[in-house]
Amino acid sequence: MEISLIEEFKSLIVEDLGMMAYDKAWEYQTQIHQRLIQQKRLDAQNFKQLHTLLLCEHPHVYTLGKSGKEEHLVIPEDKLDTIQATFYRINRGGDITYHGPGQLVAYPILDLEKLFTDVHQYVRFLEEAIIRVLREYNIEASRIDGLTGVWLDIDAPKPRKICAIGVHLSRWVSLHGLAFNVNSDLNYYNHIIPCGISQTDKSVTSLQV
Repeated sequence: MEISLIEEFKSLIVEDLGMMAYDKAWEYQTQIHQRLIQQKRLDAQNFKQLHTLLLCEHPHVYTLGKSGKEEHLVIPEDKLDTIQATFYRINRGGDITYHGPGQLVAYPILDLEKLFTDVHQYVRFLEEAIIRVLREYNIEASRIDGLTGVWLDIDAPKPRKICAIGVHLSRWVSLHGLAFNVNSDLNYYNHIIPCGISQTDKSVTSLQV
């Protein structure tokens, strides 16, 4: 499996979008996603997918997944401009999360039919990528059963989440991705219940912290 994945990702296109407004990045990744799906529908047998990985940062923004609860946005929506933040309801899985300066956001737009057709395995692979990056910084990260994402100090009284993950699939082409806190302003998490998880027993962190 590992050899075939390496061969497949020789066709990966990587784009660094820099700092980009969330709605612009969402529109751009959706265009790529929809174009690939359309090509796949027209000629499924001969279709050769070029996988794409978009990397960027966003200005302060909160996004709510389709299974999320609006009350997990603690700050009133009409007060978001006071903290220079915006809010979007989007089509990924999961609950509410934060994006902002100092956070690496990765949007893999992949044809999973070329790799494996298992959404849970895909999410585990995204988690594993961040776990291995953190290992390069001598930081031991792990998973918590039943909770998506990457965590530190899982055996401590208050585990800390360093990477959130939320995806959407159509015809096995992926959309959305992961948000890795590098040197984020963690105060922005005080205005939400991150991923619907109370911060009384779990918290968020960053690589810098």
